[in-house]
Amino acid sequence: MSKVCQITGKSVITGNNVSHSKRRTKRKFLPNLFVKKFYLAEQDMWITLKVSAAGIRTIDKIGLEASLKKAYDKGFI
Repeated sequence: MSKVCQITGKSVITGNNVSHSKRRTKRKFLPNLFVKKFYLAEQDMWITLKVSAAGIRTIDKIGLEASLKKAYDKGFI
């Protein structure tokens, strides 16, 4: 399974580990993902999403239905 948020589209990005001597080696920055179940009241069903912490806050703020529509329009789902 990929490490991508289904609501915000956040994914793995790359950067550098920088040592004390300023030597740089590659590393990954992983998104803060959770596998979480949400209840979709309009269709009377539970759905499972892989969402980041920011995605959970977005769902709390604008609602599940609006978040799913926005993510579908942007192509994250």
